[in-house]
Formats: sequence, structure tokens, C-alpha cells
Amino acid sequence: MLEHGGRLLRAVKQYAIPRHQWLDLSSGIAPWPYPIPPIPVDAWARLPETEDGLEAAARRYYGAQPLLAVAGSQAAIQALPYLRSTARVGVLTPCYAEHPHAWARAGHALVELDEAQVEDVLDSLDVLVLVNPNNPTGRRVPRERLLAWHARLAARGGWLLVDEAFMDNTPAHSVVDQAGQPGLIVLRSFGKFFGLAGVRLGFVVAEADVLRQLAEALGPWTVSGPTRVLGQACFADEATHLAQIARCAQASQRLAMTLEGAGLPPSGGCDLFQYVRDERAAHLHDYLARRGILVRLFERPSALRFGLPATAADEQRLAQALADYHKESA
Repeated sequence: MLEHGGRLLRAVKQYAIPRHQWLDLSSGIAPWPYPIPPIPVDAWARLPETEDGLEAAARRYYGAQPLLAVAGSQAAIQALPYLRSTARVGVLTPCYAEHPHAWARAGHALVELDEAQVEDVLDSLDVLVLVNPNNPTGRRVPRERLLAWHARLAARGGWLLVDEAFMDNTPAHSVVDQAGQPGLIVLRSFGKFFGLAGVRLGFVVAEADVLRQLAEALGPWTVSGPTRVLGQACFADEATHLAQIARCAQASQRLAMTLEGAGLPPSGGCDLFQYVRDERAAHLHDYLARRGILVRLFERPSALRFGLPATAADEQRLAQALADYHKESA
């Protein structure tokens, strides 16, 4: 299996630091979970049913239809490549590694691209896959450019697959409202913005026939009853949406300033994380881990992703560790 953030228990074992002493910044998940609503007994006792209110709440929240609820967008990432015959698939890289992994495993021909190369090769592709804002770099492709790419692909029966897992903080840049059109598929993640990754909930927004095929591939009861109750309540809490957006933006800006002050200016980022390219990334990752601070290490290119600290004390702890590293490295 591929490497991901959030592997705290492995770090506990590797560095012999008790779990409660760690500051885990290795995932791009909002560190302020939404309140958990009361879960009725029926949600645990009965098989879950669709259109119980969750889908309607999601359609209102995303401003899109039709859509399909899935057990985290990861489920869709793994299944979608099997809905097409062998294709030439472009992937904007670096990106969330499960995307190229899934298309390659399904037997498709992969072409790794940067954004500047897309225009020249788009007409030779059957599918273009990208994460927007990108994970881990935070790169964001403008909405107008994405819709233009989609039009060119769809004219030949192609797909534009846009993973908007980190888009909730900046919804004006989303293309999810256009995803009912043939050839445009948008993935949305519930857990990152709502700070509830453990519930495993995501959504696919696409034309009805793609959703039907995907639902058949995934099978029944993919989203649990308790998750359906929780998701519906979170989508309806509009006041907390605005507060979460503001809180993440402010925390991300403070994080960027902390990194820059330690001689590690971010190379990119979004409102849920900051990204630093540095040839010393592996050394800094280990330095922080020995002090009980876990961040996400990337090897190609050499870089670190820093999630948001939840409290002022957490921010100070990170700032002190980075200042010590900067002093020792000077």
C-alpha cells in the first residue's frame, strides 16, 4: 500500500514517544472536528438506505446534482478506472499518489504532466486527472481553464476527473456545479473540511450513467447508517461552515508565517496545509519527529507538508522546534 499521512501509531513505535505526547500535523485535515450529533438507535440497527436526507443535504451544500455518496472518495478513486476500457490517461503530478496508482493498476497508459504541458497533449488523452487544490503542493488550476479542458475532452468522449478534496475552504473556485455534464467527474471529500476523516464519507458528482455504473461496481450499503446521520447534520450547519472557513484561513496564514520565519518559506499550500520543498526535508522530518511532531514527508521532490496546528500552544510548540532547527542548521 502507498504511503500516507496520519500514521501516528507507527511513529509512536519508531520514536518511542507515547501517543498523547505527539503533535500530529501529517494530514491535511481540519484539526477542529464538527460536533457529533446524537445518533438514533435505528441508524445502528437497520441497513442504511439512500435518499434518507443525506443526498439532498449534499446537493444543497455542493450546489450540484446528481451525486453519489461513497465510503470516502478513496473508494471512487479505486473504482473509476475500471469503468473505462484501456485509455491514455494524463495525471498532473506531483499529486495524491492513489490517482496514478489506481489508473496504472487498472491497465491504463499513464502520462505524467505538469500544468504547462497539458495544452500540447490534451487532444491525445482520453482522461485527464488532477487534484484541485493540489495535494500536496496546493496548486490551483483556474475554473475557466478546467472547463475549457473539459470541453475538449468531452467532445471526444473523454473525461476530466477533478479531485476537489480540499476545495470546501474556497468553494467559488469549484467546478462541481458543472459536473452533471458528460465527461466531467468531480470528487469531494467530507472528512477534511469537517475534521471527521474517520467517518469515511465522500461524494462523486457526475452524469447519471457514470454514477449508476459506479454504484453497481461498489455495491450496496457503502455508507453506514451512523455516517449518513452525521453527514446530514454537518451539511446543514451553515453557521459553522463559515466559522470553519475563516478559522482555517487564519491558521494557514499563521503557519506560513511561522515557516517563513524559520527559513522555510512555503512553496505552496492552501487553507488546510502548507507545503515546503527543501533538499533537507528528510532530515527536518526526523528532527521534528524526535521532538514528537509528525509532518508528512515526500521524496519526489524532496518536500514536507505541514497540517494546521489546532491551538496556540501547538503553534508555539512547532515554532520553537523550527526555530531550534534553524539555529542548529545555520
